[in-house]
Amino acid sequence: MTDASIIEPTRPRPATVTAAAAIMIFMGAAGLVNAVVGLAAIGGVVDRFREAAQATGASDSDIDGLAGLAWGTVIAGAVLAVLFGGLLIALGVGNLRGRNGARIATWIVSGLGLFCGCCGLLAVVSQSALTWNVSTDSRTEDLTQALTDAYPGWWIGLNGVVSAGQALGYLVVALLLALPASHPYFRRQVEPVAPTPPTTAPPLPVTPPPLPEVRNSDWQPPERP
Repeated sequence: MTDASIIEPTRPRPATVTAAAAIMIFMGAAGLVNAVVGLAAIGGVVDRFREAAQATGASDSDIDGLAGLAWGTVIAGAVLAVLFGGLLIALGVGNLRGRNGARIATWIVSGLGLFCGCCGLLAVVSQSALTWNVSTDSRTEDLTQALTDAYPGWWIGLNGVVSAGQALGYLVVALLLALPASHPYFRRQVEPVAPTPPTTAPPLPVTPPPLPEVRNSDWQPPERP
């Protein structure tokens, strides 16, 4: 009987898998860069907001509350970017190695990422098209609008591009890994292993017993008459 062992796929990596992993690694790195840019820019945004908010006559507590909200939003986004960025890079490497578990996890993450990307794109479009009329109090409206105006002009465009690229990237990755060309690379192969030679030496041949010795006898047949 021969033994069998599970081995890693030995077939060449399909271009679809390579492209999907490259997109994932790029998306992870881009998310980290975007988080760093947001953290670097939010300080100036809050400073401009505080200067503009003084003219609205709002209380210091209201100004501090919106400033804290701006900081908290960017910090939360940076934390999520680090988590998702590291996860995407790890899953991309796992797909390059043909790990079927990494491919399944990629489909799950892609679904969540596609949903978050669409929500982010909707929020960016809403922010660019609408004003912050969240209250009937004109002072509160002026305060929230001052926060919107404090963001630099490229902020909305950058976040729109990132959100749209995120949604599109997750969709492309999921489709690439679902193509028939990608399936064989993630299918484990069973190959027979040569039987192990015996470790005990074969028995030595048995020497046959010696033949009985024939001795001469003095007996003679009787003479015929």
